[in-house]
Amino acid sequence: MSRLYVFSRLLFVITLGIFSFNAFAQSTLEEIIVTARKRNESFQEVPVSVTAFSQTDIQSAGIETPADFVALSPNITLVNTQNEGTSFITIRGISQARNSEPSAAVLIDGVLMANPSQFNQDLFDVTHIEVLRGPQGALYGRDAIGGAIIINTKQPTDQFEGRVTLGADSGPGIKAIASASGPVPSFDNLKYDAAFFYKDTDGYIDNNYLHQKADPYRDIAGHAKLLWKPTDNLTADLRFSISRVDTHAFYFTIGATADTILPVRVNNPGQDNRDMDDVSLKLDYDTGFGTLTSITAYDVLKEEMTGDNFDFLPRPRSFLNTDPSVAAFTGYLKFLTGDNVVDLSQSQYLDTKSWSQEIRFTSPAENRFRWIGGAYFIGTTRFISTGNQLDRGNGVFPVYRTPRPSVFVTPTDPSPQIGLLEDGQDNFAWAVFASMSYDITDALEGTASLRYDEDTRQNTTLTKPLYDSTGGLTTYGLVRSHTWNDWQPKFTLRWKPSDNLTLYGDWSRGFRSGGFNQSGVGGLGIAGVGDLFNQETADTFEAGVKWQLYDKRLNLNLSAYSTNDKGAYYFVYDPNTGTQNLGNLDKVNYTGLEFEGAAVLAPGLDADVSVGWTDSTIKASATPSQIGNQAPLVSDYTLNVGVQYRRPLHITQFGGVTGFVRVDYQRIGDTYWEPDNYSVRSPVDLVNLRVGLETGNNWSVTFWSKNLFNKQYNAEFSPGPYGRPYPYGYSLPTNFLWKGEPMRWGVDVTKRF
Repeated sequence: MSRLYVFSRLLFVITLGIFSFNAFAQSTLEEIIVTARKRNESFQEVPVSVTAFSQTDIQSAGIETPADFVALSPNITLVNTQNEGTSFITIRGISQARNSEPSAAVLIDGVLMANPSQFNQDLFDVTHIEVLRGPQGALYGRDAIGGAIIINTKQPTDQFEGRVTLGADSGPGIKAIASASGPVPSFDNLKYDAAFFYKDTDGYIDNNYLHQKADPYRDIAGHAKLLWKPTDNLTADLRFSISRVDTHAFYFTIGATADTILPVRVNNPGQDNRDMDDVSLKLDYDTGFGTLTSITAYDVLKEEMTGDNFDFLPRPRSFLNTDPSVAAFTGYLKFLTGDNVVDLSQSQYLDTKSWSQEIRFTSPAENRFRWIGGAYFIGTTRFISTGNQLDRGNGVFPVYRTPRPSVFVTPTDPSPQIGLLEDGQDNFAWAVFASMSYDITDALEGTASLRYDEDTRQNTTLTKPLYDSTGGLTTYGLVRSHTWNDWQPKFTLRWKPSDNLTLYGDWSRGFRSGGFNQSGVGGLGIAGVGDLFNQETADTFEAGVKWQLYDKRLNLNLSAYSTNDKGAYYFVYDPNTGTQNLGNLDKVNYTGLEFEGAAVLAPGLDADVSVGWTDSTIKASATPSQIGNQAPLVSDYTLNVGVQYRRPLHITQFGGVTGFVRVDYQRIGDTYWEPDNYSVRSPVDLVNLRVGLETGNNWSVTFWSKNLFNKQYNAEFSPGPYGRPYPYGYSLPTNFLWKGEPMRWGVDVTKRF
């Protein structure tokens, strides 16, 4: 039975169920305004495949991290792995491999996120989220090859408003959120919004060797926004944000397949400290015949990670002590140090700074002919070091830009350095873009958009010969530079035969830049992997329909797409050299369907359903045996079902009390991790629950549970070279896995002022 047949039957059953709802319900669905095309438009009328979350949706579903809204969106998955800054978004099959550019452009309060390591962060004081699917490069530029994600935080208010939330979780852990908004006293036309976030939990995943939690987490974060309107024509929006995360890293397990479930047994708990600082200024000036917008931003991100190394087992059980294929190397290390047990640890350090500037001019929205034109510039400096140390049982020592004493020179050091790969980058990218929409008739609109992006990168190899773990493949001081560029057009037709029906079709192109592997890895003989990995380009045809029925009590959205992708990324880890490498697939075809439905089933009873199906087929590859396989990091399908019931409890002494319960079910289909399709993760079923009370005087108490039935699964399967379990004759697999979070629960109490 084909996957398309199963999907079509499932879609039929879901649609039939939604159509059978109580048509006499009195409530209506909330109308959501989206900015997918950089204008305010109705969610049901915009000709874009988009999942939108209002402030009510965010609160009801308990959206606190990107993983929460991804779980409610069709044909999109997220993998968090290795450390706080490493997360992979896959949209309609377009995936983000480790160390690559993102597959979706992310904007927070209109500012384009400069670094993919910023994406996985706590969300608080957020009022609006949009997940756009399909290439959005015509408006949002390079990296919007799979889509775009728009996140907006609370705008300053005309009168004082405040909120305090206190929570506890099963870690055990605590959480505190405080926010305030209103006018600034004694300053005309100046308003503020400020929010503080604190979370500290022991974690949820057991480390069976150390008898403690593997994933403790603490974040101290905050942001502040000043909104100044000195004249009717000028608005200035100044935003600051900080985050200080302290958690653990590298608590992998090893296994032959993606379904291998093993406990965490690292002997070094590791450390992961990520610091983020962002500032931006947005200026809007209404000229009378259009709005001139300037967005200036500066970002700093530093992340330091330490922990166990491959094979992520306790020191006596390390493959260096048990695998005969490395006996000579192990014996040499034991001879140097005088140790009876040999093991490895690792340290990584990332330091990036980015500035960006966007200028655009937007015509009035009410014109029959509407247009947007502008330019974008971004400069980034980046330093990364990745090193291995000898684990002598003394813990792991962080390394930034200066290596520890070499094991070959100072073997008695508490944790001598075996290798340290270092690279510096200096990148500059620029773009120009324009979009024009014209109402051909009252019912028919045509839109043409075009953007040109050019990205120049310069990489300097800073690995010192003494610390070169590649055996001489790298060249100290080698400067490599390359420029990637492409045109990103998009053409859209929208037809509205009636007020409640929208049909649209488009063709669009997206691209993202290539980059640099460690110099010399092209000589390792890994098919498709060279010193340079190429840019990726995706051309997509899409058709969709949006239908609103029963006086806005039922929304149905359906879209179909076909994407021809050239240069799809995939990841390969080489344990011999300690290098993390990206390769390209010559050609991949993605074909899929998406369905979203939302309904008011009865007064107080709402339901929403989303289904996504993607068939990814490798059409051309440097490895002929991969042709016909599924592309890496792609899930066959996603299914999301949410049901929420709210009911007044008629307790008047608290100003009226409303009880609510919400259940969300997510199913992720078979997921492929590498182009050889050696291992496939079986479908994953997750259930979240929220139950609570709200009072008329703005108190609320919410009990929540995520992964309610404690599903055991791996969030990531990272294959060794060539996607094989024993490529070097090791007695252990070279594949490593990242465990998904188990069941956790907690309670939140909120007071709004």
